[in-house]
Amino acid sequence: MVTFNPTDSAFIENPFPFYAAGRAMSPLFLPNPGIWLVFGYNDVTAILKDNQTWSSQFIPPPGMEPPPPSMLQSDPPRHSRLRGLVSQAFTPRMIEQLEPRIRAIAGQLLDEVVPGGQADIVDALAYPLPVIVIAEILGVPAEDRADFKRWSQAAVATLGTGLTGSDRELPLEAFEEMRSYLGAMADERRAHPKHDLISGLVAAEVDGTKLNMDELLQMLILLLVAGNETTTNLIGNAIIEFMNHPDQLQRVLGNPALLPSAIEEVLRFSSPVQTTVRRATRDVEIGGKTIAKDQVALTWLAAANRDPDVFANPDTFDVGRTPNRHVSFGLGVHFCLGAPLARMEARIALEAFLARVKDFHRSDNEPLPRVPTFIMRGVRSLPIAFDPR
Repeated sequence: MVTFNPTDSAFIENPFPFYAAGRAMSPLFLPNPGIWLVFGYNDVTAILKDNQTWSSQFIPPPGMEPPPPSMLQSDPPRHSRLRGLVSQAFTPRMIEQLEPRIRAIAGQLLDEVVPGGQADIVDALAYPLPVIVIAEILGVPAEDRADFKRWSQAAVATLGTGLTGSDRELPLEAFEEMRSYLGAMADERRAHPKHDLISGLVAAEVDGTKLNMDELLQMLILLLVAGNETTTNLIGNAIIEFMNHPDQLQRVLGNPALLPSAIEEVLRFSSPVQTTVRRATRDVEIGGKTIAKDQVALTWLAAANRDPDVFANPDTFDVGRTPNRHVSFGLGVHFCLGAPLARMEARIALEAFLARVKDFHRSDNEPLPRVPTFIMRGVRSLPIAFDPR
């Protein structure tokens, strides 16, 4: 019998043996809380690609109001409309134009800590870089960034609690603060537009419709959380894997053109987002088992990313891995809109880091404090020591 306690710290630290066992039995039904777990690459990708059979909209428990509409929890045509609106304000060209600014921010952050020979690299680089970037993209003043981080951490801490039946309370106060702040900001931009994403979202139209206030707030909250937590984890996870695999780090140092490939391998090997969820819109067979209409399936991206049927030596960290068809950004209509930005932020952060420090290693042997949800993989703190270059 497989036990699944996703709030257990040992599971959050090392879920990979569970994923390996899960792939052999996938899909797996857990009577309590009544959800399916899907682990294999082919099954996970089939679910993510088929948004007609597999919905991102969930039925609230009896007596509960459905949550305000979010791009993540909607299906076409609503999803297409919301994504179309945000895409207008989040174009590849806009992301490209951010590169010099991201490079400058990364340099400034590292210049503050490199001379000291040690730093908590999450606090010094992995956390502030994406926060500053998403805040500047949105148009949030520098003095309000600390609030943004607090709000997004509150949001991340509750991810998955509804699925596991744990009773961690939603930090409604944080959400209300965030809604109030962003609502006031949207009103202000409606009256006085600027060259920022909030102004763009307020103005954007598809087929003659604009975002209503609930949609706008949900979109901004999604961009805030997705725009900084996941990239923070990607940068931190990359530095951890470089320390755990010094031979692979040497390959990157000897051939810096390998860095983008190394980032893809971090995404596969230590996926910042471990799982995503879908609801069956009809009875559907997967792996010889029938998932009934309206049952919920957790699709384990991180387990699919280590499927030996798709990836040779899947438990080996290989910075030159090719092909590398990981699913860490999802697939199908919900493929991560911010993937180009996340990749660019990680590349610039790691280029700046590797150019400024050498011989970096953990500065203590304490267990690293993990992000407290099975849905994401990352650390809240990563103290390292190093020699400045």
